[in-house]
Amino acid sequence: MYDLIIVGGGPAGVAAGVYAARKKINSAIVADLFGGQSTVSADIQNWIGINSISGFDFAQSLERHLRAQEGIEIISPGAVVKIELVGEDLKIILRDGKELLTRTVFLATGAKRRKLGVSGEEEFDGKGVAYCSICDAPMFQGQPVAVVGGGNAGLEAVLDLAPYASEIYLLHRHPELKGDKITQEKIKEIKNLKIILSAEPTKILGDKLVSSLTYKDLIDGLEKELKVHGVFVEIGHLPASDLAKDLVILNEHGQIKTDPWTQKTNHPRIWAAGDVTDGKYQQNNISMGDAVKAVLNIQEFLRGK
Repeated sequence: MYDLIIVGGGPAGVAAGVYAARKKINSAIVADLFGGQSTVSADIQNWIGINSISGFDFAQSLERHLRAQEGIEIISPGAVVKIELVGEDLKIILRDGKELLTRTVFLATGAKRRKLGVSGEEEFDGKGVAYCSICDAPMFQGQPVAVVGGGNAGLEAVLDLAPYASEIYLLHRHPELKGDKITQEKIKEIKNLKIILSAEPTKILGDKLVSSLTYKDLIDGLEKELKVHGVFVEIGHLPASDLAKDLVILNEHGQIKTDPWTQKTNHPRIWAAGDVTDGKYQQNNISMGDAVKAVLNIQEFLRGK
């Protein structure tokens, strides 16, 4: 019987693991990989305290920090497929069939970015194709870029890119943008922005780096090309919440609803943080802080406060 099991090896999961170990909570962490979504980033420039770090080095530094702690069991590679109730406690079922019992659970399973599924997307991932405008916008100083997605994520990406990119093309497959009207009005003030509606991306081209994006004009049926060095895919993401969907409340996007004061879910023994939750901002620095908050609250719960 563990007091706490942490699920996930991204920034939130590792932060929870470090704090659980330091607080001497009888805990284990289950993670297939370490690093989270940022492992695909060629250059992370907003990780506080370090000017620049690659996604690969970022993941390694997280794992090293976690493994330097004493008193926490690390189950990696490992994946949780389901969480069940056993009286007041919880049973964690792993992919290999192993079962673990615990008094509390912290979920940091993250999310996967929705992808376009077009030719060149995988090939140029991290070489011009990006999924986080806040993270990667400064890398495209003075360069033309395309943003795919007409919802709030796409509109906010345009705002993030405006101070850096020489030209911004916003592509949306529908005849009207779907983001908030206020944000739509903001982006329309950006002089170097061109909005292309009824456009469906078809290919991402380049040599070592992205050089262009082709799309099908859904009105005239023609394929057209944009000369860009960056393609920001902002069509949403899929939170990895299925393993606990029978125990916690999800919002309409499948994200776990949490109390921002404690990171607690509706279940009295389950906490969550990071991209799997309904937190307003999805950033590594925030995920880590929310994870620390959760572990401190879990400690109070275990002490009976």
